[in-house]
Amino acid sequence: MKCTLVLALAIAGATLSPLAAADDKPPPGAMALSTVLTKLEQQGYTPIIEVSLENGRWEVEAYKEGKPVKVEVDPNTSDILSEEPNDS
Repeated sequence: MKCTLVLALAIAGATLSPLAAADDKPPPGAMALSTVLTKLEQQGYTPIIEVSLENGRWEVEAYKEGKPVKVEVDPNTSDILSEEPNDS
């Protein structure tokens, strides 16, 4: 789990590089991204492949039960707002 979290943080850091600075910022009061990713991992979303911020919400590409999925997550509560297969 520690290795997965380190990888997730590295991915998050890469995603929140200067390219992401041009995009939205998390809303005030947002949970730490590491906390959101840990909660997703605890729900079976592993490995987490990519994280981006779109319209003030985290979009996470991960695997669940061996299948690729795209999950939209509320940054303030870490609630999953939507989940769909990721065929791309």
